[in-house]
Amino acid sequence: MLIRNVKESDFEEIYSFVKTAFETAKNSTGNEREFVSEIRNKDTYIPECEFVAEKDGKIIGHVILSKLDIETDDGEVFHGVRVEQIVVAEDERDNRLGGMLICNACMMAAELGYPGAFVVGYPEYFGKFGFIETAEYDIENVSGIDDKLVLACPTCTGGFRGIKGKVNL
Repeated sequence: MLIRNVKESDFEEIYSFVKTAFETAKNSTGNEREFVSEIRNKDTYIPECEFVAEKDGKIIGHVILSKLDIETDDGEVFHGVRVEQIVVAEDERDNRLGGMLICNACMMAAELGYPGAFVVGYPEYFGKFGFIETAEYDIENVSGIDDKLVLACPTCTGGFRGIKGKVNL
């Protein structure tokens, strides 16, 4: 298996993969494929933080991150990232592949100077990779989404040190 950055030549295969993978997912809106295009077309898209996993030349996993700014209580801006989408092929879902993709993307985010990551997701899953409720880092969830589902994880040591603010996902 190989985890690597996405190339533009992967886009069509990724769209097809995402559509197929979400047909068997627990939660699906039916527009996940289009969501990938929407993310790529925003100025918050970070191409270096989009990865695929390949096995035998076929895409079996995909993750995409985007920039997320948090206004701190002292008026500063904290530049973090948001895990927009994580997708793993049905027959690979028990192989820790999702975690490997998230870790690769978050390590790249740290290298690019983004010290923290956020996600809307289930703590039972994302907690395995270090994500906890934002309140644990003095970051208030103001998005209207259940606090238990708005999670954060530092991408580097001390990533949220001294940060107090609000996140709107």
